[in-house]
Amino acid sequence: MLGQEFCVSDWLTMTQDRINAFAECTEDRQWIHVDTERAARSPLKSTIAHGFLLLSLLPYFLAQSPLAKIKVKMVFNYGLDRIRFIQPVRPGDRLRNRAVLKEIRRKGFRRWLVKIENTLEIENCPKPALVAELLVFIFF
Repeated sequence: MLGQEFCVSDWLTMTQDRINAFAECTEDRQWIHVDTERAARSPLKSTIAHGFLLLSLLPYFLAQSPLAKIKVKMVFNYGLDRIRFIQPVRPGDRLRNRAVLKEIRRKGFRRWLVKIENTLEIENCPKPALVAELLVFIFF
């Protein structure tokens, strides 16, 4: 499956409640995320989701993939190689992830480093919300 798309997730609707909850737990209460009245007067005409909120949803989307069904001892995030926030996500937007297996490297006995390219799509939008290469360490 190397170089191939291995998962297209289900759709998830972004809500203002989710954005507000993320703002609270990260202490990032910038007005463009949480002040709906002020944001309505901005060039974007709405609040938008935090970029890091979108990144934090990648494990949720990837849990729907065939990789999540492989029996392993442990999986953890190792990092990100490339991230681009391309299109703002507004409350009410529906998102899904397209995942491509970019690289697999053996890192010792029963240890593998996997690079997954994620494209977070916005329904009915020609541009994705983000593209990010996630690195995942897998112990078998």
